[in-house]
Amino acid sequence: MPNIGFPEVLMILVVALVIFGPRKLPELGKSLGAGLREFRRSTQGLKEEFEGAMNEADLKKTVQPAQVQVISAQPQVVTAQQAAAQPAPSAEVAEQPSEVVGHRS
Repeated sequence: MPNIGFPEVLMILVVALVIFGPRKLPELGKSLGAGLREFRRSTQGLKEEFEGAMNEADLKKTVQPAQVQVISAQPQVVTAQQAAAQPAPSAEVAEQPSEVVGHRS
């Protein structure tokens, strides 16, 4: 695409002045400027929306769901045979509450 220099811009302005006249030329300039501003605003809004969507997609790729470990609040039920087969817990290990099922006193 060729560059437009000062002589080319001057020639375009002279042709526009001849075609539209001195009264209509300022109105055309204002409407052209307003159209360019509106175009920039709309393209900027689309650009921001696109970048936001891309950032959101990148975050979804990088953030892994948290692993949740569910701990039961119910006491552990142990039969008399299982209790006899298990070794006695050491003093360092905290005991979990347990119930002995099937044992008659």
